[in-house]
Amino acid sequence: MNPPKKLKHRYDPSSAEFRKEDFPFYWLARVHGRYNQNMERLLKRVDLDVPRWRVLWILSENGQSSISEISTHAIAKLSTTTKIVYRMKDDGLVDTAPSAEDGRVTQVSITPAGLATIERMQDVTHALFERSFAGLTKAQIERLNGLLETVFHNLETF
Repeated sequence: MNPPKKLKHRYDPSSAEFRKEDFPFYWLARVHGRYNQNMERLLKRVDLDVPRWRVLWILSENGQSSISEISTHAIAKLSTTTKIVYRMKDDGLVDTAPSAEDGRVTQVSITPAGLATIERMQDVTHALFERSFAGLTKAQIERLNGLLETVFHNLETF
C-alpha cells in the first residue's frame, strides 16, 4: 500500500495551484524590503544606516556583546559585522576591548555618543513603527511574532 500523498496548497511552490500572493515568503520579502527602504531613508537624517541601527539596538538591549553575538542577532556575516563595528568605533559610537574570559573574543560596548544616537534614531523612526502596525492589536502583534519565531526555528537546521 502506498503512503498517502501530501496535499499541496497554493502557498507551496511545488503545487500546480501555486500563487505567489499565497506564499508567506513572498510577503516576508516584500515587507522586509519596504521596511528597509523606509528605514534607510529615515536613518539618513541622522547619518546612519540599517546595519549600524541594528548594532546600536543590540548593544542597547544586551549591554556589552561580542562581535559574534552581534553577528548572530543581526543575522549578518561575521566579517561584515566586524567591519561595521570598527567603522562605528571610528565614529565614536562604540568601544571595543578584548574579553576578560577569552582574549581572542572582542567585546563591544556602546558609548555615550552611541546612546545619544539611539535617541535621535528613535525620533526619526518612531512614526514608521507606529504606522507599520496600525490596525493590529497587541495580541495580534504577539501572535505574529510567535508565528515568525516558529518559522525561524523551523529553518534553523535545514
